[in-house]
Amino acid sequence: MKINWHNRDCEHMTVHETNGVTYLTYPKFDHLSDYIHCFSTRLGGVSEGIYSSMNLSFTRGDREEAVAENYRRISTALGFSPEDIVTSNQTHTTNVRVVTEKDKGCGVVRPRQFEDVDGMITDIPGVVLCTFYADCVPLYFIDPVHRAIGLSHSGWRGTIGKMGQVTVNKMIQEYGSDPLQIYAAIGPSICQDCYEVSEDVILEFQKSFLPEQWEAIYYEKGGGKYQLNLWQANRIILMEAGIPEDHISMPNLCTCCNPDFLFSHRASKGRRGNLAAFLAIRP
Repeated sequence: MKINWHNRDCEHMTVHETNGVTYLTYPKFDHLSDYIHCFSTRLGGVSEGIYSSMNLSFTRGDREEAVAENYRRISTALGFSPEDIVTSNQTHTTNVRVVTEKDKGCGVVRPRQFEDVDGMITDIPGVVLCTFYADCVPLYFIDPVHRAIGLSHSGWRGTIGKMGQVTVNKMIQEYGSDPLQIYAAIGPSICQDCYEVSEDVILEFQKSFLPEQWEAIYYEKGGGKYQLNLWQANRIILMEAGIPEDHISMPNLCTCCNPDFLFSHRASKGRRGNLAAFLAIRP
């Protein structure tokens, strides 16, 4: 399948296929061998129709047994089990939960024990963090010095709330992380060319970002419409949080530009499954 990379001159994510399951990883994380990470694609599952085929959401109307089999397949491809996974309960907050061994399996093989959580952190090996996407921004964090990780969901509301900064602050508080030692990645999500928003959204961004940053984040189209760059907004947030620029990976891959490869809420007008980001410390 042809992939429409956003910028052919930039370093791309790496495409893998294992046992028929296609997923993505970051080259800048390759040297961090004690960690498992990936971003799923639509390919390699058993779901059908609008959910075809690697849908990882139990809440969008897909058959439960199909979603369970999709989790089994991607878990096998990555080297863990569905019982190891902890899923988020995303409601566009900036709530970050500390996840422990007792949370394993929540949202996949047993009911989730928490609500309103858009980010998770842990330092427990073998706990697999999992968050969901279909245009919003995934944020990955690895602290190889303190052996801690974070995984957060940042849509436009989360970006206004500086979810990346909130996650870093939580890792500092819980694990003593130093932002200078953290490696971060911004995951596949909607690109600026595809993301038209109205003026009320831009007014909120103007409150959260400095005037000298506005040009990098959006431009006006006219008629009260703007094109919003969530990738650059989150990159600014991560750098302001203290993460070195050369420790930050960009996706260069738009969900909306690749509707046959990735689920996109905007491209499908809401008729879709969910992609997932995974991050774990190897046991």
